[in-house]
Amino acid sequence: MAETRSEIREFLSSRRARITPEQAGLPAYGGNRRVPGLRREEVAMLTGVSVDYYVRLERGNLAGASQSVLDALARTLRLDEAEREYLFDLARAAAPVRTARPIPAPSVRPAVLQILEAVSDAPAWVRNARHDILASNPMGRALYSPVFDDPRRPVNTTRFTYLNPAARQFWRDYDKIANDAAAMLRLEAGRNPHDPGLITLIGELSTQSEVFRQRWASRDVMHHRSGVKRIHHPVVGDLDLNFESLELPSEPGLVMNVYTAPAGSPTADALKVLASWAATQQTAGAAAAGAEVEREAQAH
Repeated sequence: MAETRSEIREFLSSRRARITPEQAGLPAYGGNRRVPGLRREEVAMLTGVSVDYYVRLERGNLAGASQSVLDALARTLRLDEAEREYLFDLARAAAPVRTARPIPAPSVRPAVLQILEAVSDAPAWVRNARHDILASNPMGRALYSPVFDDPRRPVNTTRFTYLNPAARQFWRDYDKIANDAAAMLRLEAGRNPHDPGLITLIGELSTQSEVFRQRWASRDVMHHRSGVKRIHHPVVGDLDLNFESLELPSEPGLVMNVYTAPAGSPTADALKVLASWAATQQTAGAAAAGAEVEREAQAH
């Protein structure tokens, strides 16, 4: 509970600090202001609550705050969709009795695997909210081959981003990728603050990456549903890929990422080369596995 109160305090104060009086429609008084952004009394006035009550909220006492108060506070602080969701998750976490969200299963149902395999011309994979890749089609494994080089399973794209030196070459927009990954993890930490796998991952990144510690301290949160992924693949070079993150209603907490490129574009041509390379790798892997089985048979 103390950790939740601290997170509420830091989140609200950081969102308050980024809004100027002019942005909030307040008069711009002369002289130096002792705090960046809005003062607590200004937030209280704009939200329609007493100063004492807002001070209690910012000190971490969101338990019992009504939806109307949280909605008004979100409007005052100009929270976007992800930040508003995070605020409500923090309020639920602060409640004396709370219902834990279900943690996604560690495996993917066969029907979902069949969908992945049916997507043959585009890289696709399924991840959980901790950014573990739980299943992938051959094109997905080929596209993210540097990520899959990690011997640990499941591989994790955020661990790769922060702890693998190859990430800075693989992600052509490294700073954006790093910012987005930390913001997505923080949003998930609000949803499932007691997920042991998430706690372990955040602890690992915090102790081993100064870059992650800096990004985590910003307390930014975000959704990551679609966009453009710019990577430098070690085999086919630069790729500019459109991606869609598709939630799986039958698998709460799991998302399928699919990567495409406009027909006739250089990236589309490169994906064809990647598909050929992936098929070669798959054949070589099958041959190696067969040889290993034969060696074991001969040994016995």
